[in-house]
Amino acid sequence: MSETSETVAVDTARPAARAGAQAGSQTLSRGIRLLEVLAAADRAMSIDELAVSLGVHRSVAYRLLRTLEDHGLVSRGGSGLVSLGAGLAALAASVSRDLQQAALPELAEAADDLGMTCLLVLLESDEGITVVSTPPRRTVAVSYQPGHRHPITRGAPGKALLMELADTAWPPDAPAQLRAEIELSRERGYATSHDEVVASLWSVAVPLVLPGQPLAAVAAIHVSLPRPEPEIAERLHAAAAGIARALGA
Repeated sequence: MSETSETVAVDTARPAARAGAQAGSQTLSRGIRLLEVLAAADRAMSIDELAVSLGVHRSVAYRLLRTLEDHGLVSRGGSGLVSLGAGLAALAASVSRDLQQAALPELAEAADDLGMTCLLVLLESDEGITVVSTPPRRTVAVSYQPGHRHPITRGAPGKALLMELADTAWPPDAPAQLRAEIELSRERGYATSHDEVVASLWSVAVPLVLPGQPLAAVAAIHVSLPRPEPEIAERLHAAAAGIARALGA
């Protein structure tokens, strides 16, 4: 009985403080979730849509937006639609800064050579997050903003990350047919996708494994493939090798 009493005493000794901590954690969690919803949507959203996605009242969503807006993490256009703010780019720039700086010139050159937007995608939990996106300078480009997230079970960059992960580290909900696809990707050295993350886009990606850096992938995306997949993959492997050299790997 005394053991139970001690537990109850710890749980209720400072109810106001505990309630405040829980409320603060919930608010922070909701704010982070709101940013994730916007990133996954890849479009501007209304406050009502965000409230439904978060499962909260519109007034709660509005308060979250005001706080995030004050920090430049979201912005609202004249129509009232909400999109990710420029402040996120400043935060993302500090993630694996050396890797990003090494990747930028290599990706820019590859993008111009291929006529495709080239990306650096890092593994974060069960998602791939784009940290560098470089469009070609002389052709029509696909816009793909840094900060975009998607499950690693979809899209060529995610599949390129799976190529380097042990099966036991895969998301538990990975479909069975994906394993056969990844085995083929491992054999040929690159992953591909079409119409999986963003409608109508083609993608080719290769893994990038560097000591002391997060698992990464180098990818190229476009509405069509200007070259055969093996040629695109070969150019991406060359970019990955250039990134490795720049980091002394």
